[in-house]
Amino acid sequence: MAGSCAPWIGSAYLFLQSTCKTIVLPSLYESSQKKPSVFKALTLALAEDFIRERREFKSCFIAGLVVDGSGSGLSVSYLDSDSAHFSLPDSTGSMNGAEILKVHCSHPHLIVQLKFLKQENCRRFLRSYREGALQESLQNHLQLSLATTTVSLETELKAGNEHLDKMLKDEDRCLECIYREKPDRLRDEEITELEECLKSLIVHESINNNVAVKDCASLNSPSLPRPSPDSSLSPQVTFIFQGQQFANRTLTPDDHQKFAKLVSKKWKQVGRSLQKNCRALRDPVIDNLALEYDREGLYEQAYQMLLRFIHSEGKKATIARLIAALEENSLISLAEELLGLHSNEDCS
Repeated sequence: MAGSCAPWIGSAYLFLQSTCKTIVLPSLYESSQKKPSVFKALTLALAEDFIRERREFKSCFIAGLVVDGSGSGLSVSYLDSDSAHFSLPDSTGSMNGAEILKVHCSHPHLIVQLKFLKQENCRRFLRSYREGALQESLQNHLQLSLATTTVSLETELKAGNEHLDKMLKDEDRCLECIYREKPDRLRDEEITELEECLKSLIVHESINNNVAVKDCASLNSPSLPRPSPDSSLSPQVTFIFQGQQFANRTLTPDDHQKFAKLVSKKWKQVGRSLQKNCRALRDPVIDNLALEYDREGLYEQAYQMLLRFIHSEGKKATIARLIAALEENSLISLAEELLGLHSNEDCS
């Protein structure tokens, strides 16, 4: 396996399927209203699993979990009868050494891509999975988050082409399979955005040493964060470009397509200019888009970047902000094209 000096890193996929016909997990996760609730259940189930193993609690339910978003990350801890808090590391899913990289929807399955950072943490995860503790925790938290009577799940764990459920008694073999499967992607920006939403919207209500966690269901887009601080300001009515005054307006589909067609390789620079006042484009979003849409080419990369900006900023995604970003990157010809100052000149 890994040498003594090499970091132990592996990857696996956790497949989840509800046995209840009225609960379709992929559809719930694709819903902007339900996605945060499902994400919260995944996060807290992993946290509960960690605490159960480390503190040897037989029953560590959501009422005893404290989710703290006051710091730089998401901290989850257990509140016992003596009011002692056992804090866990920040970052979604990393509280038991497993980082959630992405959640995939493949009907009828919800597939959670996990990255394991240490062998001992991966071993702990495997034991919890084998004993059914993780499955029970997921069912409990989904039941609470979705406000339903009961949730019954079927689970499956895979690493590459290996079906780990068939070899769970052979822990070392499972570890070897997971270790061979290195993560094939960076952490998805959607996971970071959902964590931010959960962190910023959770409300602590201390009642008899219990904490009620408020659902973060205010996202109005399936994969985009809250509006950026800049969004609270009203957009300017007019703006100046090259000494001329232009009426400001929300970006149109025609603007979107022209930008993607003409910006070429400089789409990343423009994105970094826009990210200064747009949370949806903060790092590592732009680099992830470049990797995810590499095969589709520059047009699709640029199109997806501006789509993030438009969906996140809404009516505040204006032509003035895009023109300012183009000017900052010396793309004057493209700015003129978007403003209708000429019609047939390309911009590279």
